Amino acid sequence: MSSLDVARAELALAIIYLNKAEARDKICRAIQYGSKFLSNGEPGTAQDVDKSTSSARKVFRLFKFINCLHPLISPSAPETPLPLILLGKSTNALLSTFLFLDQISWLGRTGMYKNKERLELIGRISLFSWLGASVCTILVEIGELGRLSASIKKLEKELKNTDKYKNENYQSKMKKSNGRSIALVKATMDLVVAVGLLQLVPKKVTPRVTGVFGFASSLISCYQLLPSPQKAKTT
Repeated sequence: MSSLDVARAELALAIIYLNKAEARDKICRAIQYGSKFLSNGEPGTAQDVDKSTSSARKVFRLFKFINCLHPLISPSAPETPLPLILLGKSTNALLSTFLFLDQISWLGRTGMYKNKERLELIGRISLFSWLGASVCTILVEIGELGRLSASIKKLEKELKNTDKYKNENYQSKMKKSNGRSIALVKATMDLVVAVGLLQLVPKKVTPRVTGVFGFASSLISCYQLLPSPQKAKTT
């Protein structure tokens, strides 16, 4: 493959990536929380960037709550334990609530909805919904990692006399396990961010701490949205 072909492939990946509203939202999120870290809650250019980027992100999330309604009403995998099903449905319900109420907060910023006291209450309910969704996600990922770990150990016993790393089923399970681990780390970071935004423990979770965890969480989200090279080739 020539250097020109490599450049074309990389450009195709970038186009696929940036065509996603979700990807642009997460890039803006990284800028937002990076600015929050730099400002540490103090007035200045960094705080202005934080606020303006936060407002700009609302456009990318218009009607996004509908995305969470589909898995909420869809049937779960047959082998999934009932507690994990309930936690998964709770996650979708809470995320949908967070995103829906976030739309109302956006209406307040545009000046179309002017009840400040109610807007503040709606904003806090929205953030508490996100916090609850993060807790449910953490529990789901821990449960799924436990199931995967048991399945991998069982498969390792079956492949005891062979090279397990050449087994497609083993590779698939390990890939799922790595993905679940990354999702668990991200959900934990999001939980800290939600606590920081709600100022539940302001002395420990300062704006700077919130900014660090939010920025790291955003980078993970950007990584999770990266398209595969195969998809770029077919496109």
